[in-house]
Amino acid sequence: MAKKAEESKYKKLEEKLFSKKENGWLKFGRAELGILEKMNREYMAYISKCKNERLFIDETIAWAENNGFKPLESYKGKLKSGDKLYIGNRGKNLLLAVIGRKGVNEGMNIVASHVDAPRLDIKPNPLYEDGDSAMALMKTHYYGGIKKYQWVNRPLSLVGIAALKDGTTVEINIGEEPDDPCFVISDLLPHLASKAQGDLKAGEVIKGEQLNIIVGSVPVNDADVKEKIKMMVLEKLNNDYGITEDDFISSELEVVPSGMAREIGFDRGLIGAYGHDDRVCAYGNLWALMNMKKAPEKTAVVFLADKEEIGSYGSTGMDSNFFYHGVSKIIDAVKPGSSEIFVRDCLAASSALSTDVSAGVNPEFKQVHDMRNAPKLGYGVNFCKYTGSRGKAGSNDADAEYIARLRKLLDDGGVPWQLTELGKVDEGGGGTVAWLLARWQINTIDMGVALVGMHSPFELASKIDIYACGKACKLFLEEFV
Repeated sequence: MAKKAEESKYKKLEEKLFSKKENGWLKFGRAELGILEKMNREYMAYISKCKNERLFIDETIAWAENNGFKPLESYKGKLKSGDKLYIGNRGKNLLLAVIGRKGVNEGMNIVASHVDAPRLDIKPNPLYEDGDSAMALMKTHYYGGIKKYQWVNRPLSLVGIAALKDGTTVEINIGEEPDDPCFVISDLLPHLASKAQGDLKAGEVIKGEQLNIIVGSVPVNDADVKEKIKMMVLEKLNNDYGITEDDFISSELEVVPSGMAREIGFDRGLIGAYGHDDRVCAYGNLWALMNMKKAPEKTAVVFLADKEEIGSYGSTGMDSNFFYHGVSKIIDAVKPGSSEIFVRDCLAASSALSTDVSAGVNPEFKQVHDMRNAPKLGYGVNFCKYTGSRGKAGSNDADAEYIARLRKLLDDGGVPWQLTELGKVDEGGGGTVAWLLARWQINTIDMGVALVGMHSPFELASKIDIYACGKACKLFLEEFV
């Protein structure tokens, strides 16, 4: 009898082993899988349309306004429970909030993500004609961490804006429609590559100054013009967009992979797309906020940042004053005359999820992971207690008590989740905006979706994880106290 009781005790412990976590597809019934598929179809359309941070913010404002959100300045008098508002910053940054039932002095629930992605930026003086090849090209400067060789021999689009001296702004989006032309960076054929590239390391096969896009090959028929192919390109740009070569100086033009998000595999369980990092988490944040049916317990805040891929610097990065300034304006609109100390106390009482992606297990490169602490695609949203590199340098390193409360929230809410690290110790590393939230004494942890092929032009994510991220954010924004 004693032996049987002992076996039962061990069986109960075994059921709680972390390694017993199941594939997320086994967690949901048919009805919820229907919601999951609908959400992922909408996400695929969203990310296919929003190829840069400006487009993402524009689309988000439209979505928010359709769901009753208004600019903060349009509210008269004090904000009350259930009010929905947003504050924008230079077309690349956005703060959205739903005022909660509890007072702001009890803190806010904040989810933050970034909407910039690795890409190629057009240089200020980009256009030139190469007479030896009879082609016109534009010079680029890569943005964020990329493997440069992944950007060659593939269709590329040009998106962004040109700001003209007369104060007008011209939007440019070429390469996304089926009948649009596209652009390309051409690599060297293998027949001639043995000496030029054969002995080079992967990071040297294509150099940064070789990431120049081919933009033209047809000359103008004018004997007086010296660079005839370059002139043809300038003529097209002037006819179609009203811009001249000088206008490149005040433009923000980005080269991004052409094409839409696609389902991957016979079972269609994965989504391949450019920009999952970190728009997949940003979409999950927004989906959670837009699907709220009532005022949350605490004021719910979604913050969309720019410039994370280059350190969160600049006037639209998480390191700027915009987050603190925006939150201060909301608190003052709820409780007019709030002091700076009151604002800081409100932030110190708050909780945050830094929703960013992590490195999922790639079946061909498992050696870079500690497999006991590596996220699998399809196993749910993942928490990353700390990021950084080497000895956790540059990391937030979340408190154990905070993680315990979040574990309970997700377990009680039926959300599949996993805990992860960003690869083996000393293998590499990376960071997020978590430390920039935590500096205000906000309880913060990284949470997000695992990707395979992160920072490539075509990243992979699981539909289960995308849905789990949205569901986790919804529970956190609505109910976490």
